[in-house]
Amino acid sequence: MSDPGSGRRPPSGQVLRAPAVAGVFYPSSSGELRRTVEEALAGAAKRPPQNRPGARPVKAVIAPHAGYVYSGSVAASAYARLAPGRGTVQRVVVIGPAHRVALDTVATCSADAFATPLGKIALDVDGRRAALSCPGVVVDDRAHAAEHSLEVHLPFLQVVLGEVALLPLLVGQVPATVVADVLEAVWGGPETLVVTSSDLSHYHDHATASALDRETAAAIVACRPDDVGLDRACGVFAVRGLLEAARRRHLTVEMVDLRNSGDTAGGGERVVGYGAFVLA
Repeated sequence: MSDPGSGRRPPSGQVLRAPAVAGVFYPSSSGELRRTVEEALAGAAKRPPQNRPGARPVKAVIAPHAGYVYSGSVAASAYARLAPGRGTVQRVVVIGPAHRVALDTVATCSADAFATPLGKIALDVDGRRAALSCPGVVVDDRAHAAEHSLEVHLPFLQVVLGEVALLPLLVGQVPATVVADVLEAVWGGPETLVVTSSDLSHYHDHATASALDRETAAAIVACRPDDVGLDRACGVFAVRGLLEAARRRHLTVEMVDLRNSGDTAGGGERVVGYGAFVLA
């Protein structure tokens, strides 16, 4: 099994993937963005117990990718659990759906770094090479150019973990085993974290969404990828792939938050569901 992860800081003049949704999904001002993330993390830290005795280090999280006003507090519930990994986690594999480009592959990016208002995150070149050695993985910069599902997680990673390397993977309509095989190729050890980006149900009334999302959450916690329905999570193929990898690795899954936009910043007639899970 390969263990990529060297050469994290790109030289100046190399290709930068600029922020696509700064000022839309999250603040474009670095100061305001940092304050927003830190406040969300502080609020989340008050809810679940932190640093529980005997708890294993978190290997992966599932967190939502809507605008911060809607899902930021839910995402923070997962990210608050990663604070003990600062200094240990050196590489983050972020996987999620492509909303703007139809994919039947797993797509990485040729850029040397991704930028947010908080600074640059260098891409893990060796990790990208390892991923590209797997069947079904391609470079598709067009899919990454305007995609928000990975980008919205980066400021949380920058605040919680500091300087890390990034391996961005957009997951199209591919079998869970394909995604799991890619994750196996870059799994590494405690220096590697996997972030899976997905919202849950879309545009039901609050009561219906809550019931559907509880069913989906139960399937995720039980590590049953086939029971996460196509209409239950926009990142379903990424989630299924992570759960398949978790089954192979005998990880346990814990739900740390489950709400929807009706609970956070919207009305209750057409809501989007958000869940936060940690895998260890």
